[in-house]
Amino acid sequence: MQLSLRLAALVAAILIVIAVPIAYWLTFSSWRWKFVVEATVALPIVLPPTVLGFYLLVALGTRSPIGRFWEAWTGHGLAFTFEALVIASILYSLPFAVQPIASSFAQIDRTLLDASAILGAGSWRTFWRVVVPLSRDGLVVAAVLTFAHTLGEFGVVLMVGGNLPGITRTVSIAIYDDVQSLDFAAAHQTALGLLAFSFATLSFVYAVTRKPWAVVPSR
Repeated sequence: MQLSLRLAALVAAILIVIAVPIAYWLTFSSWRWKFVVEATVALPIVLPPTVLGFYLLVALGTRSPIGRFWEAWTGHGLAFTFEALVIASILYSLPFAVQPIASSFAQIDRTLLDASAILGAGSWRTFWRVVVPLSRDGLVVAAVLTFAHTLGEFGVVLMVGGNLPGITRTVSIAIYDDVQSLDFAAAHQTALGLLAFSFATLSFVYAVTRKPWAVVPSR
């Protein structure tokens, strides 16, 4: 469990940094072929995890440029390591970070951005003083969703990381091992914990996005 929590926390933190500029560009860019980037970002949602895992395994293997560079730098291969799990999880959970943030960016009143520019604020200052505060809910939802999604990954992490105790054996793989060894009591205990965590995560996300505590504007 400790390995899965460390992986999920690291991936969520990295994805927020990566997803914010991608979401900002997707929201405010007027490039006509933008939909190609949107489709690429969303691809892991519909792509079978084994397909993504297979191509990542090939890309990170010792015969690939990335794999050879990593082996020359560290002295060991990249596949079937914790670092490979991080890379795979980032790609697999990317849409769960980009889409909530992009949705929050899209709801910002453009007149506020224009007013900031008229008052002399640059684009960078406007981003930090206007865009980020107004998109706080989207950032929180993205962090929570990516953390929960990474915590429950199975197919991708199994393909790229294998099943090495203390190195790549995540909580979902541990459940699979318990079932394979007919230890249903241990599998049930772990699965029930993940079920409760997933329900709490979704409840939090819906509570944040619906904002039931907000004051209803008078008509």
